[in-house]
Amino acid sequence: MLARLALGDLTLADLAKPLEMTVPAVAKHLAVLERAGFVTRSRPTKSVSRPAKLQVAALAEMSDWIEKCRVHWEGSFDRLADYVEALEGEESDIV
Repeated sequence: MLARLALGDLTLADLAKPLEMTVPAVAKHLAVLERAGFVTRSRPTKSVSRPAKLQVAALAEMSDWIEKCRVHWEGSFDRLADYVEALEGEESDIV
């Protein structure tokens, strides 16, 4: 859904068509994306559909957070690998 919305605003029916999903199922998924701040929808009116709009800034913020996590965990795993190597080196000195 996010990839399709990156191409432009879409209604629930437009989102549902290629996904082989019902409109109510798409609405549930879209509601989760709205709560997460990744998608917004205009206010409902009687005669106008409510297209969903991708919130690129929210995705960029998430991407930045993921990158920080990746850097942290890669550093942690590198330190763990160094520690294991040091332990293995100590064991070979004993033998």
